[in-house]
Amino acid sequence: MSDASLRAADFPELAVVLNPNAGGGLAAREWPRLRAELERRGMRHTLIQEENAALALVRVQALPKDTALMAVGGDGTVGALLPAVVGTGRPLAILPLGTGNDFAGLLGLKPGAFGEALDRLAFTPRAVDALTVRAYHADGRVTERTLLNGLGMGFDADVTANMDRVPPRVRGFARYAWSAVATLKDLTLADVTVDADGMTLYAGPSPIVAVMNGTRYGGGFLISPQSDVRDGLLNVVVGGPMTRLQLSGLLARVLRGTHLGHPLAHHAAARQVSVRWSRPIRAHLDGDLSAPVTRLEAKVRPGAVRLLNA
Repeated sequence: MSDASLRAADFPELAVVLNPNAGGGLAAREWPRLRAELERRGMRHTLIQEENAALALVRVQALPKDTALMAVGGDGTVGALLPAVVGTGRPLAILPLGTGNDFAGLLGLKPGAFGEALDRLAFTPRAVDALTVRAYHADGRVTERTLLNGLGMGFDADVTANMDRVPPRVRGFARYAWSAVATLKDLTLADVTVDADGMTLYAGPSPIVAVMNGTRYGGGFLISPQSDVRDGLLNVVVGGPMTRLQLSGLLARVLRGTHLGHPLAHHAAARQVSVRWSRPIRAHLDGDLSAPVTRLEAKVRPGAVRLLNA
């Protein structure tokens, strides 16, 4: 049987990997409804529910190779499972119940729309690209990680760090917007050099660099509207140099995905990207905060992930 002919029905069991903290506990609260929908459809499944992503990955990697995965949570939940998916042939389905759900949003999947997401399991799996990222940290460590959606450095990572300051009642995209406004007050620029496929795209002061496979982050900011997860390329977007007022104006354009024509937005599609900062900078990887980095290298992995409900 060829890869192209495989469907979810061809796998004897589905492992539902649920992050109970995703979406502020939404994933855990919605599990009974999802379980009922799986049972109504006669879908055999095993629940893996772990707050610790590393422990969930260990349990997944111990599963038989013919067990398909369903990630129930946000972008971080999906990203944590990639080591068990990339290069293994194990297919992955996404059921978004996180805070941002950015990669799922790209696919047209809506939080809580279980019927639609499960209907898509009858589709032929589609291969999508992933990113391999090597980060050089300020403390001397070098780490490597595979991403599905993308990463941000500088301002947007500071926004992620400041999420803890947002009132708990603020949810979804409004949570990111609230944090963005607060973060603008403390905006600082650092010198950065960004090379795309060996050619310098930008060198100078910058508040923000994004390297993307998907189109958006932060629950709706279309930072990379030209991204295509099946084109074998990553996309890099650099802002700079700019003031607080200029950045706030550019963010308004990002919401509509119209910023790439702005003279302060520099962008390129490439197979690999190198980013070098003059000082340690915060970064987020598929929405998860990383230790500050001074250098980062990213390369695309074409067709590395097979999605069941893309």
